[in-house]
Amino acid sequence: MKLMILIAGFAAGFTTIGHFFIGTKQFLSPMLESEFDQVPKKVMHCVFHYVSVFLIASTAVLLLDGFGVDLGGDTILLVRFISVNYAAFAIWQILIAATSSIPNGLFKLFQWIFFVIISVCAMLGTMG
Repeated sequence: MKLMILIAGFAAGFTTIGHFFIGTKQFLSPMLESEFDQVPKKVMHCVFHYVSVFLIASTAVLLLDGFGVDLGGDTILLVRFISVNYAAFAIWQILIAATSSIPNGLFKLFQWIFFVIISVCAMLGTMG
């Protein structure tokens, strides 16, 4: 068992659940019901589910690797790739939140906190 990768996996799982329940309620449904052109609306619908696929796949890899399941080779590079993705998500969300006109944007766009936890734990799990 790889404790730090397992923590990253559980945090990713929690993030995935939040994405589907909170994200659908607070973002996807209102966006799909809004009045703007269908093309960008459908593109955003696709983007929501592109993120869904990444969240599910990365959660699965982190949990399986964390529990020591043999994934058919050395998973260090894969886990680091996942870690770098979550780090990039966090950086972009922090930059967008900090430069937006949303009052308390860093708190309202809070997902970056989970992305940092996942990224740091996954990376630490590949060291030593």
